[in-house]
Amino acid sequence: MIIRSRIPSRGPQLIAYADRLGGDLAGLREVMTDLFDGVFDGVHVLPFYRPFDGADAGFDPEDHTEIDPRLGSWDDLRTLAADHRVMADLIVNHMSTRSPQFRDVELHGDASRHAPLFLTLSSIFPDGVSEDDLARIYRPRPGLPFTTMTLGGRRRLVWTTFTSEQVDLDIRTPEFWSYLTSIIDALTGNGVSLLRLDAVGYTGKQPGTDCFMTPESSALVQRISDYAHARGADVLLEVHGHHELQVEIARSVDYVYDFALPPLLLHALIQGDPAPLARWLEVRPANSINVLDTHDGIGIIDVGPSQPTATDPGRPGLLDATQIDTLVAAIHTNSAGTSLSATGAAASNLDLYQVNCTYYDALAGDDRALLIARLVQLFLPGIPQVYYVGLLAGHNDMELLAATGVGRDVNRARLTRADIAEAVRQDVVREQLAAIRLRSRHPAFAGDFDAELDGPVLTLRWRTTEDDLTLRVDFAEVSYTLTSGGVAQELAASFS
Repeated sequence: MIIRSRIPSRGPQLIAYADRLGGDLAGLREVMTDLFDGVFDGVHVLPFYRPFDGADAGFDPEDHTEIDPRLGSWDDLRTLAADHRVMADLIVNHMSTRSPQFRDVELHGDASRHAPLFLTLSSIFPDGVSEDDLARIYRPRPGLPFTTMTLGGRRRLVWTTFTSEQVDLDIRTPEFWSYLTSIIDALTGNGVSLLRLDAVGYTGKQPGTDCFMTPESSALVQRISDYAHARGADVLLEVHGHHELQVEIARSVDYVYDFALPPLLLHALIQGDPAPLARWLEVRPANSINVLDTHDGIGIIDVGPSQPTATDPGRPGLLDATQIDTLVAAIHTNSAGTSLSATGAAASNLDLYQVNCTYYDALAGDDRALLIARLVQLFLPGIPQVYYVGLLAGHNDMELLAATGVGRDVNRARLTRADIAEAVRQDVVREQLAAIRLRSRHPAFAGDFDAELDGPVLTLRWRTTEDDLTLRVDFAEVSYTLTSGGVAQELAASFS
């Protein structure tokens, strides 16, 4: 099996919360330019809006056009963007119940000028709803996506896909588009050049569908993309789902996430079986954002079968049901049960499609396995994004989980400058940094890519007419070799 791609890769990016890696925007820039000097071309700054510490770690802003003053100002963001490509979240699907707009609706109901912004059950089903309609709606957490609230003195069923403090928006209205473009203008006007469309798949609610990635959602993505492109920004679509959905979406947007890569690499390293990963490499989009871990959990739905419907019996996944069950059990075992405490009914974020765990703990704290996973991530076509906890070989933060009760917080550690400096002294962290510098500097990554599988050995190569770089991974032995020009390379010594 040989796979080839002529789509060049772009430089690595960091993923981090400003408050949890540096303390604020100025502190994050200091970390980027001091401890991580010359490592990353860009940074995804997780939500920095007001407030950054709400019910969903910033994904429920009261004001999406303001930087929380505790983190800094637009001047700080522009300073960061002067040296690094900055990606920010465009939270498309919902707004906080604490926002001025929704509070006005709570007071005045339909008489509020902001009422068209927000969805209730009757917004989508004005003539009533059947049991079949309700059962069909896709939601990433148990139960129906509605919360009973009082709006203008009347009890209403308000559409809340994620939490009861995040109210879904009506994308069909002029008020929505005015609101959304004000955010895009604020971000692109202050140095942001890559917009991550958060939860956009849930925006297009249409009767008779599962209300997920509907034609309305796709049309909105295109409209946002056109508006962003005119302002010099690219768009990344954030969608968890069957792997064929990512392939389809990738044809019409700038970037999609490769959410299948993290579980497939875990399977390959734990079971010594890279065959499912190799099958994915044959079809995966080259315009991918490559991740191992993010601020969310490790996706499982992304490698599983599609959900059967009345017209579709379902399509197989990249892993079968037994392989998925074995993988999830292995993650819980490798993490000494800490991931089990943070996932599903054990935690308040009841994500049905993710396991909450640091990538390092999912690999049982195996330094060599983590480095191999990072090297494979860096060698694939696309833009590699490296989450700060994974980079620093972080363990599940059980103290933070106990304090918040939020499962995802096991992988969202709050780190001081001293914590970061101590982590960087670890060999596995220094080796990862060397690998990322290699990805940034080696000229072969501007060339052509190919991959070849031979039993448990996966070989990844980049070539130009003058340079070449080859990564050979033996998943049965959990070992790798790195060669350039036919000469073996010592990672840390050559590229630190």
